[in-house]
Amino acid sequence: MTVEWSTRQLELEQGVSIRALHGRHGAQDAQRPTLVLLHEALGCIAMWKQVPQRLAALTGCDVFVYERRGYGGSSPISLPRPDDYLEQEGRDWLPRVLDSAALGPVILVGHSDGGSIALVAAAVLGDRLHGLVTMAAHIYIDHLTLAGISDTVARYRAAGSDLPERLARYHGERTDLLFRAWHETWARPAYAGFDLSPWLTDIRCEALIMQGEQDQYGVAEQVTDICAGIGPRARPLLLSDCGHVPHLEAPEPSLQAIADFVAGCVERRPA
Repeated sequence: MTVEWSTRQLELEQGVSIRALHGRHGAQDAQRPTLVLLHEALGCIAMWKQVPQRLAALTGCDVFVYERRGYGGSSPISLPRPDDYLEQEGRDWLPRVLDSAALGPVILVGHSDGGSIALVAAAVLGDRLHGLVTMAAHIYIDHLTLAGISDTVARYRAAGSDLPERLARYHGERTDLLFRAWHETWARPAYAGFDLSPWLTDIRCEALIMQGEQDQYGVAEQVTDICAGIGPRARPLLLSDCGHVPHLEAPEPSLQAIADFVAGCVERRPA
């Protein structure tokens, strides 16, 4: 089935503009959920590569990908970020984006920061949410988080490093600001108490909680603790030979797992 892709610019309150990519099937059932993809801390639409297109083909669902404030073609941000920025994005801004885009039922698919935001959003979206997938989400800071950030900062600053140039291909003049927004927020002492676990008990939908076994930014207990917080509707999945980016490092098993999960959610959807 042909999928029509279009770029959208959503105008929200407070002068916030959000850029999105929307893939629509020609004869989409209005009650079939749209997959909403939430990018990582240094991500954008382009960094999903062909994942939106592949998920649209594998699931038969429409796919909606957007760039949060500060990223890509969306409104800029200023530093420092507030300590609760992930909660603000999930609790306040994501529902506004869904409303502005006129989306009905959704399944959230979030990676890294996007996964943490998806967990918060899942606690507030109620019946609108038909399923939740996270990849490398964090609900607290662990020793691998801090070590991974420290290593990445060292590589970014090292003489002759190509990391700034590679990130600049996606973020242009915003590269340094976004890199600072990421590492300065997670590393500052006031952020050490970061804890999203209180949100988990309000999640009522089915959930697939995924992480690579070699994730350099998070321990495997992130997965088990998220699942324990959500309860029996959450299923853990640890992917072998995979680091922090399952959809690019292990695309076949991760995308197929998402497709199978979505199929189950669609089958169980309310009449």
